[in-house]
Amino acid sequence: MVWVIAGRELKSLFLSPLAWTVLGVVMLILAYLFLAQLDTYMEFAAQLALLESAPGVTDIVVAPVIGDAAVVLLLASPLVTMRLVAEERRARTLPLLYSAPVSMTEIVLGKYLGVMGFMLVLVGLIALMPLSLLLGGGLDFGKLAAGLLGLTLVLGAFAAAGLFMSSLTAQPVVAAVATFGLLLLVWIVDWAGAAREGLGDALARLSLLRHYENLVKGIVSTADLAYYLLFIALFLGLAVRRLDAERMGG
Repeated sequence: MVWVIAGRELKSLFLSPLAWTVLGVVMLILAYLFLAQLDTYMEFAAQLALLESAPGVTDIVVAPVIGDAAVVLLLASPLVTMRLVAEERRARTLPLLYSAPVSMTEIVLGKYLGVMGFMLVLVGLIALMPLSLLLGGGLDFGKLAAGLLGLTLVLGAFAAAGLFMSSLTAQPVVAAVATFGLLLLVWIVDWAGAAREGLGDALARLSLLRHYENLVKGIVSTADLAYYLLFIALFLGLAVRRLDAERMGG
């Protein structure tokens, strides 16, 4: 049943003009940033060739674009997730799901996997840009894989938070604004403790940005992976509890 719900959500996303608009705008912005970084690399390629252990095209072009992709998608992903539950509540179709012989966990997982299907399409399209560089040179596939893994995990975190926020309201726009506010807060939470060493270290562990930066640099650690998995599990669990409480309440 989970996959049935996921397929339904994915299909509805691709039937939505908003999703196609988000897809087009995100890819247009990232393509511009990619070409700008590539132009910068080509401008300094001759000087870099004279340096020993000079940064390569992966460091100068690919890593910054993957880093920028998360920022662009932090702005765009709330628009994708805002309708997951809020739209069904507004259209009064949510009681139909509650009456179906499925658990709240299956409903939440189905909706989450559906929106993650859309996110993975985005990751695949973004990956085509650095892979196009293979036509004229080589890439550091280790750093590229780490960056794409980080992007997938951060999008998974965005989707989980968006799903939870959508479960709290019947207004998709409210869900989008609340999701953006939450994601921005968790993205920059470590800024509040930047002036205090102890507090800064503690808040850095909660920051989506700090963990993502490591992966973009090609550093894959179990701490970063565990952070994203726990973040996703937390917000999916909160969404399950919210919907379960609503169904029990009538």
